[in-house]
Amino acid sequence: MKIDFAPRNVPLHRRLQTAAVLQWVYSFLGLAPTCIFVFIYLLFTRYWLISVLYSVWWFIDYDTPARGGRRVPYLCGIKVWDYMRDYFPIKLVKTVDLDPRKNYILGFHPHGVLVAGAFTNFCTYATGFRQLFPGLTSYLLMLPLWFRAPFFRDYIMWAGLVPSDKETASYLLCRRGGGNAVVIAVGGAPEALDAHPGTYNVLLANKKGFVKLAMEYGAHLVPVFSFGENEVFDQVENPRGTWLRWIQERLQAIMGISLPLFHARGIFQYSFGLMPYRKPITTVVGRPIRVEKNEKPTVEDLDALHQLYMDELSSLFEEHKSNYGVDKDTHLNFV
Repeated sequence: MKIDFAPRNVPLHRRLQTAAVLQWVYSFLGLAPTCIFVFIYLLFTRYWLISVLYSVWWFIDYDTPARGGRRVPYLCGIKVWDYMRDYFPIKLVKTVDLDPRKNYILGFHPHGVLVAGAFTNFCTYATGFRQLFPGLTSYLLMLPLWFRAPFFRDYIMWAGLVPSDKETASYLLCRRGGGNAVVIAVGGAPEALDAHPGTYNVLLANKKGFVKLAMEYGAHLVPVFSFGENEVFDQVENPRGTWLRWIQERLQAIMGISLPLFHARGIFQYSFGLMPYRKPITTVVGRPIRVEKNEKPTVEDLDALHQLYMDELSSLFEEHKSNYGVDKDTHLNFV
């Protein structure tokens, strides 16, 4: 295979963009195992006290992720995220204002392989969420599994990530005074297995938990579609019904995380690797769906609001798809 190497005269700003995305990819794929290894390794060295003291801290601080985490605004606004934004580039688009006196659930679609758009738009300040939606604080939900990794749990909380469980979301949505935007990648890890370039499969047809949560707390629902999210990585073909897909789905059911076999480019060459392609991602935040508080919704109430949400998401996609290179005959496929 011929390797397409990057030229030597790549401008410094593009090298910095690559470095920023490299640390993000490593954080997503390798930092948690590294932290676990370091934690255990230190126990068998003369620095064992570090792990012991951290264990005490972990015990005291155990409930913090479920109580809104511990975002550090300074770290969300450092220059490295601007370089990451410009690598693709990533852009956040507002269609209407959101009232900061209300609480919201933002349904993010599609998940993509590594949710690059969701992280950059809602965990960092690089794309201007605070300026576009003044008075709102965004919280991106992440698999609870990652909050069980020592050291790593603190790192992801600094960026505003919180566990994707009902306890955490409920804590944020029941806050009086509003101003909380809970961002849920509704398709979750299973949807990552459908993240192929040129596909618009949305795992939503039977996903109603977030709708019920919105009704229980009277949080308005906001559909969000991220154009280009599926374009930044290639993935080994894994159609439903194949042996590879069967293995991936079994592992996902056991481990809680999906294992898409993805690839794209490298650091110093463009032929293979785990670095994403430099393709634009544009995340469009749609109109809010007004939700009245109903602590015990009926099945009919739930189904009606779920259908309304799917209709609004489909309308958002149809309204904006021509602006971002999607063929006019392409429509969302609800799975």
